[in-house]
Amino acid sequence: MSPPIATFPSTTEAPSAPTVTKALPTKGAAPAVQGSMTKSVDEMAGQWETFKFAPIRESQVSRAMTRRYFKDLDTYAESDIVIVGAGSCGLSTAYMLAKARPDLKIAIIESGVAPGGGAWLGGQLFSAMVMRRPADAFLREIGVPYEEEGDFVVVKHAALFTSTVLARVLQFPNVKLFNATAVEDLITRPTGDGGVRIAGVVTNWTLVSMHHDDQSCMDPNTINAPVVVSTTGHDGPFGAFSVKRLVSMQQLSKLGGMRGLDMNSAEDAIVKRTREVVPGLIVGGMELSEVDGANRMGPTFGAMALSGVKAAEEVLKVFDARKAENEKF
Repeated sequence: MSPPIATFPSTTEAPSAPTVTKALPTKGAAPAVQGSMTKSVDEMAGQWETFKFAPIRESQVSRAMTRRYFKDLDTYAESDIVIVGAGSCGLSTAYMLAKARPDLKIAIIESGVAPGGGAWLGGQLFSAMVMRRPADAFLREIGVPYEEEGDFVVVKHAALFTSTVLARVLQFPNVKLFNATAVEDLITRPTGDGGVRIAGVVTNWTLVSMHHDDQSCMDPNTINAPVVVSTTGHDGPFGAFSVKRLVSMQQLSKLGGMRGLDMNSAEDAIVKRTREVVPGLIVGGMELSEVDGANRMGPTFGAMALSGVKAAEEVLKVFDARKAENEKF
């Protein structure tokens, strides 16, 4: 069976009509309107004097959202993989994993309302995105056009990359994105040698997490998973969260601390060192710069995409072993 991404239209093809599924009628709901309400956009043009939306009760809107959300919370409380951070690295990881293993249940936890991290814009709020070769391979993989500039390529707007990879990830039926949700802690299991294995994440709505200092008794939720991929970046309120937590748990002696900007060394280091830092926790993207004392890279995004590609490989190397360990508890 081909992965679902194979149905995504290429950048040169006209998009196909969306698949429409019909929900079963809800008790007490207004009857569904058939026939005349099923129109194309072209058929609606110039007909605005007689235009009218289908009838709805306000409660139907609430139920449609909450029913699905709480079903997702239930479904993904036991996940196969949790990805922390929906920036360019986290989304690239999710894409590669979902494409390779449509059988795995993948939850993405993003603290912001808007996924994408810092990749909606290029450097200093300029719009273009620069990627050094050979990261252009990932652009071709997801169908993002670019301009040739010798040893690097330029996407006309970073949002084109971000929106494309985000849309492709969210089309996979085995992926759920929980945005506006923060990871507050890591679930751990003892390994028997004084160390710990990561067995999931502790979550809360971001606005709740930001008010623990002035409110009390706001307990979190949890997601169990044999493998967690952390790609929380190096700055912001939740930057490098997982590796900082490893230090406080005495599973890392200290962080190396991010060094100054050096694009040539930084991008190579981030991709090469993407790895499992402790059992069950794979770290990618700029969060690694804090672990290893690597240089920052500034507004070049190739390492973010290819760190995600490598993170997916690292997950699949250890997944079966970590899953077997996870099933003991």
